[in-house]
Amino acid sequence: MTYAGDITPQAAWELLSRNPEAVLVDVRTRAEWQYVGVPDTSAIDRPTHLIEWVGYPDGARNTNFVDELKAAGMDGDRPVVFLCRSGQRSIGAAEAATAAGIGPSYNVLDGFEGATDADGHRGATGWRAVGLPWRQS
Repeated sequence: MTYAGDITPQAAWELLSRNPEAVLVDVRTRAEWQYVGVPDTSAIDRPTHLIEWVGYPDGARNTNFVDELKAAGMDGDRPVVFLCRSGQRSIGAAEAATAAGIGPSYNVLDGFEGATDADGHRGATGWRAVGLPWRQS
């Protein structure tokens, strides 16, 4: 594995709550943040960092991703938890961060909304489904 590992949404929240150095980075697109919602880490007195892994609507990889992480204060040895919609894009983000010496970097399994179910709907798994704090803009 080229990053620290995959963790459940609950384990991510526990890590963020226990370790004041740990940070959460939501790597979804601006459209997802605006229309679907974002994790709310205000209860543990820290921001959720919003840094796109890929852009919308073109889907092109954000070539400034690592620079944006560093500009947000992520460098060296501090846990970074990456979250996307279903736990796929965040793997690439965790790998890129690890390669840049940022971490340990973790991927949140099932992401914010989880994979689609048999009816093509999301929301049965992930950050929101387990009742972790979130908000809509």
